[in-house]
Amino acid sequence: MNDYERIARVIRFIDAHRAEQPSLEILATQAGLSPFHFHRLFSAWAGVTPKDFLQCLTLAHARALLRDGESVLGAAYAAGLSGPGRLHDLAVGLEAATPGEIKSGGDGWILSTGFADTPFGVCLIAVSPRGICHASFVQEGQEAEAAQQALREHWPRARLHRDDNAARDLAARMFMPHSANARAPSLRVLVRGSTFQVRVWRALLRIPAGALVSYGGLAASLGTPAAARAVGSAVAKNNIAFLIPCHRVIRETGVVGEYRWGHERKRAMLAWEGARRALERDASTTPDQ
Repeated sequence: MNDYERIARVIRFIDAHRAEQPSLEILATQAGLSPFHFHRLFSAWAGVTPKDFLQCLTLAHARALLRDGESVLGAAYAAGLSGPGRLHDLAVGLEAATPGEIKSGGDGWILSTGFADTPFGVCLIAVSPRGICHASFVQEGQEAEAAQQALREHWPRARLHRDDNAARDLAARMFMPHSANARAPSLRVLVRGSTFQVRVWRALLRIPAGALVSYGGLAASLGTPAAARAVGSAVAKNNIAFLIPCHRVIRETGVVGEYRWGHERKRAMLAWEGARRALERDASTTPDQ
């Protein structure tokens, strides 16, 4: 069992026993660890203590982040930036596949594919001659061939070349936290979709790390306030996990909602980003001693 699977098990337990406010000892038992080792694992994984992390899993916290996301999204658009919080932001250059590339199905291309451990489980990453074209989380117990099915459906004529070492190097750039003053890694992404879908995916890149936005708010930012349902459909069709942050879009009520790679994984991502954003904010407001 990897670290993320232990975290997911704890999240499921918390959902079932929220009213009981389970102690550190009880949560450690669910993870199959001693309280000491559980606290150390959690702090290393999330960058915060289990107590602080659990606060970020609550509905009240999600609603507060949603309000923040709604209020800063317009400013981020106007500035042409992803937002003020740079802790986990990545400089992602998104390109749309041409009609000819879509029609050819990747004919003549060699896609470098590989599996890599990440803070949120094993990720399948594929890189085309024009950039990352696929990133998906592998479900627990899923075979490698099954995990590659969506990739093969998108690029049926491309030849796949397995290179887990390259995938691990790329995952380190994708998921490694970096400081607010550090230059964000620059990554190229190639997507295939309709003009509207690509617009939605570009809009997702502007949601600051650690912030949330509703489907309606995202639709409004595109100038199509009545298109929340269509926006939701485009968000659901995103094939580039984490890099195109569809996990930062939730329902207007503050309920996190579904995620194609698992409800617990989405909640873990949001709490991970939210907790680290809070740390960054606290550090920036604390006067020097």
